[in-house]
Amino acid sequence: MTLQTHRLPNGFRIVTERMEGLASASIGVWVAAGGRNETPQQNGIAHFLEHMAFKGTTKRSALQIAEAIEDVGGYINAYTSREVTAYYVRVLENDVPLGLDVIADILRNPVLEESEIEVERGVILQEIGQALDTPDDVIFDWLQEQAYPDQPLGRTILGPTERVSNFSRSDLQGFIGNHYGPEQMILSAAGAVDHDAIVALAEKLFGDMEPKPMFDVNAAKFVGGEFRQAKPLEQAHFALGFESPGYRADNIYVAQIYASALGGGMSSRLFQEIRENRGLCYTIFAQAGAYADTGMMTVYAGTSGEQLPELAHITIDEMKRAASDMTPAEVARARAQMKAGLLMGLESPSNRAERLARLIQIWDRIPPLEETIAQIDAVTTGDVRAFAETMAAAAPAALALYGPVDGAPSLEELQGRRAA
Repeated sequence: MTLQTHRLPNGFRIVTERMEGLASASIGVWVAAGGRNETPQQNGIAHFLEHMAFKGTTKRSALQIAEAIEDVGGYINAYTSREVTAYYVRVLENDVPLGLDVIADILRNPVLEESEIEVERGVILQEIGQALDTPDDVIFDWLQEQAYPDQPLGRTILGPTERVSNFSRSDLQGFIGNHYGPEQMILSAAGAVDHDAIVALAEKLFGDMEPKPMFDVNAAKFVGGEFRQAKPLEQAHFALGFESPGYRADNIYVAQIYASALGGGMSSRLFQEIRENRGLCYTIFAQAGAYADTGMMTVYAGTSGEQLPELAHITIDEMKRAASDMTPAEVARARAQMKAGLLMGLESPSNRAERLARLIQIWDRIPPLEETIAQIDAVTTGDVRAFAETMAAAAPAALALYGPVDGAPSLEELQGRRAA
């Protein structure tokens, strides 16, 4: 495998990694323009723009965009997160130039036709409605809003219906004009790729773009709070969040190992105690999410309204217990799961291309894999216990509840149990 990077004179960055033995490649452009880059009035526009990228350019109709990739057996898609919007293709080696040409076309030449805007507006409003009807989706948006109230990081990626219903062509063009500059873009490719050939293509397709000022986002502040919505559902949905490190923090791997040991798999503490020993739920997990300057460790479970109080209390008790008796075997298992997940993911060119883009965005370099593994291996049981103490006793918290939750404990009550 050969990893190489390059930066065009206008700031456009390129990272490639050739994976021998593969016949296909994953290639895409990651743009530092996600939900966090929106003003309150723009909430949802980054995602709206992602949809519109496939609705036609000055060179291709919406159908021709799809046909160009699918005629050669490829795959094209995009996604919007809170910190990035990505546009990517998976194609065979000989079709890499075509794939990159299509990506450049949808990024640089979108028509944004009024009639297509109206069609896609309806699609996105249906997507919002579907999310609102999916409890184990919408509860995480509510939790995010409680954790980061009145901040870009706390707003939904899809946006509220009232905003989406009113976005105009000029709104979309304005967002492109402010955020889709070469310095905000990273071209990442992995698999059957030739670095020099991709650099030459990138120079042709993106080299004439004019630099734009980078958008400064406000530092996020985890505040915390509680949201509950009672509804006669079959299950009560419980999401509890705690402030944790951002992905540039020294203890990010400590947080991830702790989350894995607490609720990352069938052998984890929460799964064993709450599901296996007590049968209080079907699904329960913990995860450590991270952003540039903050993060959130989240516990989620679905259970009955009657069993929710017991489940919530045991969750707090298990978090407190981890601070005193987390074992070396549990930490070793979590480290092994983390390393295996990383290495297994690198077998996929799509996962590898995404990882390369994110590392360039975070560090402006690709830390050697050995460096990452060494940092994971350096996490000790004492590190995890100390972090568990912070999570159990001191970290700001947020709570979201949905379903038959009238009898659920409040965040204040859970905070009291943490302090007891």
